[in-house]
Amino acid sequence: MNNTTVWSDPRSGSQIDFESFRHLARTAERGRFDFFFLAEGLRLRELKGRIHDLDVVGRPESLTVLAALSAVTERLGLAGTINVTFNEPYELARRLASLDHLSGGRAAWNVVTTSDAFTGENFRRGGYLDPADRYLRAAEFVELARELWDSWRPDALAADQEGGRFVRHGGIGDVRHRGPQFDVEGRFTLPRSPQGHPVIIQAGDSDEGREFAAATADVIFSRHGTLEEGRAFYADVKRRLAGYGRAPDSLKIMPGVTYALGDTEEEAAENAAEIRRQQVSPQTAIAFLEQVWGRDMSGYDTDGPLPDVDPVVGGGLSQGRVPVKDPLAVAAKWRALAAEKKLSIRELVIEVTGRQSFIGTPQSVAARIDEFVTTDAADGFILVPHLTPGGLDDFVAKVVPILQERGVFRTEYTGTTLRDHLGLETPGRTS
Repeated sequence: MNNTTVWSDPRSGSQIDFESFRHLARTAERGRFDFFFLAEGLRLRELKGRIHDLDVVGRPESLTVLAALSAVTERLGLAGTINVTFNEPYELARRLASLDHLSGGRAAWNVVTTSDAFTGENFRRGGYLDPADRYLRAAEFVELARELWDSWRPDALAADQEGGRFVRHGGIGDVRHRGPQFDVEGRFTLPRSPQGHPVIIQAGDSDEGREFAAATADVIFSRHGTLEEGRAFYADVKRRLAGYGRAPDSLKIMPGVTYALGDTEEEAAENAAEIRRQQVSPQTAIAFLEQVWGRDMSGYDTDGPLPDVDPVVGGGLSQGRVPVKDPLAVAAKWRALAAEKKLSIRELVIEVTGRQSFIGTPQSVAARIDEFVTTDAADGFILVPHLTPGGLDDFVAKVVPILQERGVFRTEYTGTTLRDHLGLETPGRTS
């Protein structure tokens, strides 16, 4: 379930109108953020056979929105979540390269996979990949996309009007790829983009996901709840880079976080609690419970205790979500936590679904953010606001200026591409 966006808040606007996306993106650019990041889903989630309308549904396709945003922003990176299970490398590489050209080198691709047949039913070939094959396909997909992007030499375009030659001889190479997943032979249709390759983002905290990011990604989108967990994750992922001949700064670790501000610490805590109550309504609490228990829990009072009955393994009431691997173990962990803290069902779901949040005055939030970065718990953060389109307004107005005053965040963009913003090397740059 989407446990962040609160579409029912009176301040929430359309999740479809372009003006909402423009407001968010221009606010982020005014705050000198690195990039604007859109999630994506290939099938509407269902709960007990019905559309799960506690999620935000009906959002437009990510690359289409980002292409439109490229015309109303100048420096902000544009990151889209695109699935490698149900796309093909040549076609997607071309779409991403097109966005990179149209935006002047600001495109990023969040590489995700899907292993469920429920999503696969929306596609011609149907079915799904075995979970063991997901990252194998993803790795070869990204490798082939990079082969395509690299097939034009940096100086391939001659544009010699007098001589009548547009492309230098030998400037466009042949792509001949033979692998277990893909067989491609031909020539790519687009020249090298301003930043060489779109930035590659990978989300995943599993050991397999960390290894894939260390081998392939420029940014890893993570989630960890404490400073100590962040430091452990940071050290583990950075350690893996040497095995692939990569320097520590070649992969940026950016956890997804929320925030709640107040004029005092107490007011901020009250605001955070109210946001979480909005995000986890009684209906949402029951939906989370059913995802673990695999049975109809609608008869339970969310202000009451957890049920005594055990989960049904493989209950399958929720479709479109990653299944809970060991529901009996999860239920046992939840019961122990609920008993320790005397939590109701709704209070427990609020507790276990909360992502790392910065809660406090603008000054204390800025200091906490700085502490994470300076003590190697993160290289930066991906803010996940709970409101559209005004969810970034307070942060940009109140926290960013303090970070700038502390000298730990840019006051102006110093480069034009997303790789410039992130301090990443530009593949194929000749200088």
